Amino acid sequence: MRRLGFGVDTSSCTGCKACQTACKNRHHLPVGVLWRRVYEISGGGWRRDGEAWRHDVWAYSLSVSCNHCEEPICLEVCPASAYTKRENGIVAHDPERCLGCGNCAWACPYGAPQLDVARGVMTKCNLCEEELAVGRPPACVAACPLRVLEVGDREELAARLGPPDVAPLPDPELTVPSLRLRAHRNADRARATGGRVRNREEGGE
Repeated sequence: MRRLGFGVDTSSCTGCKACQTACKNRHHLPVGVLWRRVYEISGGGWRRDGEAWRHDVWAYSLSVSCNHCEEPICLEVCPASAYTKRENGIVAHDPERCLGCGNCAWACPYGAPQLDVARGVMTKCNLCEEELAVGRPPACVAACPLRVLEVGDREELAARLGPPDVAPLPDPELTVPSLRLRAHRNADRARATGGRVRNREEGGE
C-alpha cells in the first residue's frame, strides 16, 4: 500500500496563505488553531560600500503542517493511545480518547498537535482523509494557486523532491517526516547566516 506524504515546492511559494486559510475553513478550526501554517523566513541586512549602501536581504516562505511521520513522537508520548499510524501513512488522532494533556504538542518538533480549548482536546491535520477517500485532494493542496503543495506516495515524492531539512525545520532524523521539499534558492543562506522566522506569533507559536 502507498504511504502518503506531503510535497512542498518552497522555490515557488509566494506566502499567500491560501493553503492555511482553506485548511482552517474546511475543518472549522477555532481562533488560535492552525493545522497548516505558512512561515516567513528572512535574513541579511545592509552594508557600506564606499559612498553607497548595498543590501543582501533575502526571504522565502514555507508551508508546514503535520508531516505524518514514520516515527511519530506524538504516538509515543500519548498516555491515552489517542494516536495511531495507519497503513497508508496517515497519523490519525482520536478525539474521543484524547485527554487534552498536551504531551504530544510538547514533544512534536513541528508543533502540529494544537489544543482546542473549548473542547479540551488536542487536534491536528488528518490529511483530509475524507477528501482522499472520494478522490479529491486535501483542502490545502486544492487551494494553492501555484500548485506548490501536493500529496502522493512518499517514495515517489522523494524521487522528485529533496529531503525535509530546510531551515527552520528540525533534523528529519528525529521523527522521519513523510515530507519532501524542493528547496528555495535562499535556503542555504538561512542555514549559513542565521535566518529567522518573522511571523511566529501569526503562525500560532
